Amino acid sequence: MRYIVFALLAAFLAGCTSASMNRHLNKAYTAYAKGDCERVMLELSQTERKSRARPWLQPEISMLRGQCLERQKLYVDAAETYRFIEARYPSSEYAYRARARLDTLSQLGLDGTRPVVIQAQPLKPLPAR
Repeated sequence: MRYIVFALLAAFLAGCTSASMNRHLNKAYTAYAKGDCERVMLELSQTERKSRARPWLQPEISMLRGQCLERQKLYVDAAETYRFIEARYPSSEYAYRARARLDTLSQLGLDGTRPVVIQAQPLKPLPAR
């Protein structure tokens, strides 16, 4: 009898963790839709902490993080996040989407693979005293 109670308690707690994790992930998507990337990053961090036993969620979490980094104009960080997805989860749907985002960033020259050339401007002479 004691084992049954323990098993039921363990199953209940696992369900609570899953529900909490899903709630944080849903809040992250809602915040993304509103354009609140700071909130997205917070919710994704909380989702990651609860999803360590569920590694299949990591590509989705990373993809949303990369999209938010793009919104914040942190293109090189976003590109590295997409490369992480490609390397770690090559057969997932998110790897396909990450490749598409990398192609777009590359075409725009925002993926960090090309050196940024800064044109030096000639100095203006100081006004005479």
